[in-house]
Amino acid sequence: MRRRLCMVLIGVMVGFFMLADAPKIFAEPVKLKAVGFIAKNHPVIAMAAEWVKQVNAELKGQIEIDYPGGPEVIPTMQQGDALKNGVIDINFNIPVFMESMFPEGWALFASKYTPSEERKPGGFYEFMVKRYQRINMMYLGRWLSCPFYIWTNKSISSWRGLEGMKIRSTTHFDRFLKKMGAVPVNIMPSDVYTALERGTVDGFGWPLSGARELGWTDKCKYIIDHPFHASNNAVILMNLGAWNKLSKDVQDKIMQITVKFEPEMVAYFQKKDAEEWIEVEKVGVKRIHFSQNDAKEYIDIIYGVDWEILTEKVPELVPELKRVTGN
Repeated sequence: MRRRLCMVLIGVMVGFFMLADAPKIFAEPVKLKAVGFIAKNHPVIAMAAEWVKQVNAELKGQIEIDYPGGPEVIPTMQQGDALKNGVIDINFNIPVFMESMFPEGWALFASKYTPSEERKPGGFYEFMVKRYQRINMMYLGRWLSCPFYIWTNKSISSWRGLEGMKIRSTTHFDRFLKKMGAVPVNIMPSDVYTALERGTVDGFGWPLSGARELGWTDKCKYIIDHPFHASNNAVILMNLGAWNKLSKDVQDKIMQITVKFEPEMVAYFQKKDAEEWIEVEKVGVKRIHFSQNDAKEYIDIIYGVDWEILTEKVPELVPELKRVTGN
């Protein structure tokens, strides 16, 4: 009798704790919507999808990120507002497309550190987290690490040879192209092939990866092999309200995943770039090398423009930005 009573009591206690834990056991995962600035199947944004895959796998049952695509879901230039206002929860974007609301984003180009080095206490990452919170966003980390290049349809021996050339551009390239005498032409990546075919542009600014697959190297057989903005400025952002609704455990896990992801991402793009050099040379792309003096002038113009913009738009932040970027 006593044994039966004990078993009943144990059963009641187990049932009580199961009921108390029921919300945790039966709770639906938090669903989040992510959008990228460029088409989801583009090789440049491949590691954004990998980050989503890792978060969904390691937080299965707690987080479920839906990543339907890019500009076809929300136009690139509208994604910043969509994230800020909570229309989407996660954005794989580049801050120059949000310049009006986040001009200090230009400093992401200027960092001389790896993503892992940026996370040192009191450094670049912490600074950017605080700044992004001011526009209702949480800065999680970086999803791209590859330098940019200028590609052209003719060989030049100096950066001065760019004078008069029409180069596909974005906000990122406009100013320094103008300083070099080139004519920036702002068009979306989806329109570049047609623009090259019709002679609307004579070249484009782009990383190494992606140009060949999109057919752009059919028309541009030269690449100025003096890379710039190696740290890139592609970031993983989350709506701050959506972030704050997550439990501390889930937030911590997302950060752990991202910290581990960043060096994997860097290694991935380094390997891809090494492989891509071989492929672009196979299709006849030739590297242009300037003299040592011209190469220095070329790079100095590019980075000088970054700091000109920051000095104009956020002069009060420039000393701190130089410190946290290693400049």
